[in-house]
Amino acid sequence: MLSRTVFVSANALKSKGPLGAGLVQASHSLHTSSQSLAPVPPLPEKGGKVRHGIIPDELFQLLYPKTGVTGPYMLGTGLLVYLLSKEIYVINHETLSAASIGAVMIYAIKKFGPSVAAFADKLNEEKVAKAQEVKDVALVSLAQAIEEEKKEQWRAEGRSMLFDAKRNNVAMLLETNFRERIHMVTNEVKKRLDYQIAVQNLHRQMEQEHMVNWVEKSVIGSITPLQEKESIAKCISDLKALARAKATATV
Repeated sequence: MLSRTVFVSANALKSKGPLGAGLVQASHSLHTSSQSLAPVPPLPEKGGKVRHGIIPDELFQLLYPKTGVTGPYMLGTGLLVYLLSKEIYVINHETLSAASIGAVMIYAIKKFGPSVAAFADKLNEEKVAKAQEVKDVALVSLAQAIEEEKKEQWRAEGRSMLFDAKRNNVAMLLETNFRERIHMVTNEVKKRLDYQIAVQNLHRQMEQEHMVNWVEKSVIGSITPLQEKESIAKCISDLKALARAKATATV
């Protein structure tokens, strides 16, 4: 409520001279101080210890070293007597109404407080359980996402090995293609050399056949009819001599 009042006053005096500017600066420094940016401590789950239902126990602990056990009770009684004697507080019908209402409230708190507190705790536990379930689901999904990210990182690390294997495969393919081309060139050269050798052998064979035919033709042409008759007679006599020799060897 105080901050809202200061903020309205600052807006109202924003354009009214040095005083308005000062108030605006003061309100700005008030709302943006380092203390306002400090983390808020968590609220306690359970209230502080009280005595007699409404009196904080810290008051008794504060007065105990100086006044003893009865000090807070004497302080409260003396303060009440002082207020009544000086008529600062006058007992009237509103006091009776307040006492009646207070008694009813205390009775209701004592009677229904534990059950209401248990119901509120149950609702709170259900909310906490739902929040915890949502948190667990989020943690599981985040853990799965982390595992997937680790797998992707592992795959990314293995990408260099894959590229190296592909480079080696390409190099092997190039080497195989090179060797196949060398083998093809060798075969083609060998075929051409074999062809040249076959041509040379053919030429030599034809020359030999031609030479043999020429010699044979020349020899046949040089033989006279008389020499032919003498040669035939000689062959016949030789055959007869061989026949007689064979017959003699058989006997």
